[in-house]
Amino acid sequence: MADWGRLAARIEGEVATDPFARGRYATDASFYQIVPEAVVIPRRMEDVAATLDLARAEGVPVTARGGGTSQAGQTVNRGVVIDYSRHLNAVRSLDVEGRRAVVEPGIVLDALNRRLKPHGLSFPVDVSTSSRATIGGMAANNSCGGRSIRYGRMRENVEAVDALMVDGTRARFGPVRRGEANDPLARDLLAFGEREAGEIEARFPKLLRRVGGYNVDALVPDEANLAHLLVGSEGTLALSEAIEIRLSPLPGDKVVGVCHFPTFRDAMEATQHLVALGPSAVELVDSTMIELGRRIPALSPSLDAFVRGEPAALLLVEFAEAPQENRRRLAGLHDVMADLGFSWDGPRPGGVLDAPDQALQQKITEVRTQGLNIMMSMRQEGKPVSFVEDCAVALPDLPDFTDRLTALFERHGTTGTWYAHASVGLLHVRPVLNLKEEAGVRALRAIAEEAFEIVAEYRGSHSGEHGDGIVRSEFHERMFGPRMVRGFQEIKRRLDPEGILNPGKIVHAPRMDDRTLFRFPPRYRREPVDARLDWSGWPGGLHGAVEMCNNNGACRKDAGGVMCPSYRVTRDERDVVRGRANTLRLALSGQLGPDALASDAMADTLSLCVSCKACKRECPMAVDMAAMKLEHQAARVAARGPSLRDRLVAHLPRYAPWAARAPWLAGARDAVPGAARLSERVAGLAADRPLPRWSRRPFREGADDASPEVVLFADTFNRWFEPDHLRDAEAVLRAGGFRLAHARPRAEPGRSGPGRPLCCGRTYLSAGLVDEARAEMARTVAALRPMLEAGATVVGLEPSCLLTFRDEAPRLLPGWTEEDGARVQLLAEFLAPRADRLPLKPLAAKAHLHGHCHQKAAGVLSSALALLEAVPELEVSPIESSCCGMAGAFGYQAETAEVSRAMGELSLLPAVRAAAPGDRIVADGTSCRHQIADGTGRRAVHAASLLREALA
Repeated sequence: MADWGRLAARIEGEVATDPFARGRYATDASFYQIVPEAVVIPRRMEDVAATLDLARAEGVPVTARGGGTSQAGQTVNRGVVIDYSRHLNAVRSLDVEGRRAVVEPGIVLDALNRRLKPHGLSFPVDVSTSSRATIGGMAANNSCGGRSIRYGRMRENVEAVDALMVDGTRARFGPVRRGEANDPLARDLLAFGEREAGEIEARFPKLLRRVGGYNVDALVPDEANLAHLLVGSEGTLALSEAIEIRLSPLPGDKVVGVCHFPTFRDAMEATQHLVALGPSAVELVDSTMIELGRRIPALSPSLDAFVRGEPAALLLVEFAEAPQENRRRLAGLHDVMADLGFSWDGPRPGGVLDAPDQALQQKITEVRTQGLNIMMSMRQEGKPVSFVEDCAVALPDLPDFTDRLTALFERHGTTGTWYAHASVGLLHVRPVLNLKEEAGVRALRAIAEEAFEIVAEYRGSHSGEHGDGIVRSEFHERMFGPRMVRGFQEIKRRLDPEGILNPGKIVHAPRMDDRTLFRFPPRYRREPVDARLDWSGWPGGLHGAVEMCNNNGACRKDAGGVMCPSYRVTRDERDVVRGRANTLRLALSGQLGPDALASDAMADTLSLCVSCKACKRECPMAVDMAAMKLEHQAARVAARGPSLRDRLVAHLPRYAPWAARAPWLAGARDAVPGAARLSERVAGLAADRPLPRWSRRPFREGADDASPEVVLFADTFNRWFEPDHLRDAEAVLRAGGFRLAHARPRAEPGRSGPGRPLCCGRTYLSAGLVDEARAEMARTVAALRPMLEAGATVVGLEPSCLLTFRDEAPRLLPGWTEEDGARVQLLAEFLAPRADRLPLKPLAAKAHLHGHCHQKAAGVLSSALALLEAVPELEVSPIESSCCGMAGAFGYQAETAEVSRAMGELSLLPAVRAAAPGDRIVADGTSCRHQIADGTGRRAVHAASLLREALA
């Protein structure tokens, strides 16, 4: 074992050697798992050089990593993994006129394109993982993207690479003319190209989508570009320091024609005819993807917008020319489809659905780029497995090739799902296999061998986009011949004589079916766990739910949506949904030692999860980290008991009636000098964060109407801290003429008068006290059910409370269903479709609406927006924001208060500060309103209060 402590003392970055950190870097988006010795997070390139020095001296392998989304096992290895993505992500220079940029390897494609957009430029290799794929990783894989038919691969868009060589020297790889090369390495490489030109010509497939092996064909021309040898080399030849890339003008107007086909073969046969129209992309979506996508809440509305009926396959044909030319080509698309015999009402049902506007195109893009994740969303032990999915053939061969692969899958008792880049003869297909079982592994091997034989027969490429890694490198001799493989080994020896850089990739590869390298190796087991929630919807229960994470990294996006707010602040793999899920999987399978689920290290792993639930909606695998964190908290409480702070938070609904009788005493913590500091030392409550103020006039239920339509549920937070919101809601409902009653506790035996107010149990859940939460829910449900059965709708204000009845309650209470939970609604959900009953006067103002995380996760924020837009003359502007950062008690915890503020500063708090003084700030979440007040000094109100202001 290398002296990693010595390295940590030498560099500015971080060195991690604990099992939890190493486990988080043991996997990528492939089915492999190799635990490294150490993980290095460099702050500067000198840290990378120091790491390489130590590794070379100790004989330790070095693997460079960007977003960690590789699907062939490129970014997992023993030795040390270097994560470029957190700090080495700058744009070093930008030449707008020359359309060039020099970037550091860790910059993410979407972040780069946001920098380029004001200049009218973009980097055109548009991979579907653009929200987390780094330019360094894309170069290492020779990534392609959906528009490679127009823009080419990374190889065609990389001009030069400044590299750190394995011996510690630096070298520039770029254009060079034969005969003018000055350094020995360049001369040797060009001599290799000259010597092997004939073999390269004979053995390399004549296809755009050939990314297998080393790009030694780049060494053949008299004007060679040595950077193209590093492109696609998967970090095995050198480590990138800076990459010079070519930029393209931003695409202009686009139109898309969605071609529907009654059979899959029809789509394959049509592809070559559609490509003749000169599209910028032709992407495939098959019926399995459509069916799976319709089960994903975030994608179902998009599919409904452009899928007509039940087609067997779609081809998404994009044109990106001048507007008039786009219209001409779209008309030509209709003509070609008609010439091929497809019509909506004919014997070959099909046709073209036009998507000329950007809004619909965005929905299509959303589905197209989520193709992999849609495939992986199957809730079953067998999953679509990536190993033959990169095969590419010439377009005329595509129909027969796909038929033969389908028959091959059927012979082995499985099926495949198809998607991606029909325009270049590359269709991602993943047979469904269970790699936890030996039978599945045998089928993996047999299908790989037979499939690659078929590819070779068609003179195709076995590795067409996602690279070689562990899964395809083994088959290079079948594809390129023994002499060319020996040539690859010669190139590797010349640049990396000791085999330090990412060994086992491209050359000297292990068997792709070596189960000791699998994420689910032969020794894999699911440790018994006392799960508190109902996980029966997943095969294997909680274990199966955690294993749904396929590591594709959609949670690593840093803009758009909500997921994952803490990662957006820290950029630490520990703090992203993927990192947490990996850690939980390792713990639940016993790979992190006994009692890992309740351990301090696990608590640290989950400490910045704010339970925003965005992952449940935005992750296509619906990895519900909020619920998984609850299982950890419950296990920890069972093992150690709740802390003082946990008890203060959890039991708030029980002591609130007593505290409200003396609000001055309850608020003494922020009024008496020194009390706040004492509370931080004793209970861990941040001294510089004022607690919510108890109301001197809490909400009390009034008289009920007979046969109520609406039952107003007063949540704990609004009742005791901001009761005016409940009074405003009551006034609005009565102004709309709704018959109104209030949610009241049932009489308790042996007690006179009303019992303790009802509670959803949320505070108990936040502390991991699941049994207490279940008891609170049961008490409340017992009180609500008679009114629900009588036809009333329960309505409330606080998203985190009301949506508990829709999310956690069905998984905790036998007999309470999701259908029951759907009848417990937020005020906006109930009123938006009935807004015409409200007597609203014009309100000439602007309102900025911030959505609570749970509103977004449940897909109900649109109701709040629609309700406010019903107010005459009110201009409503949604704030594009992630989590506010307060997240219940999270913002009040001494150890997380600073991260809480940083979350708010990502977008919400700057947007509020930028609002005009007279503008209204609307936030339905109690936590959100307090974060806004603390961070900006502005007062935010519930939508109920703004509606009451607008009542005539």
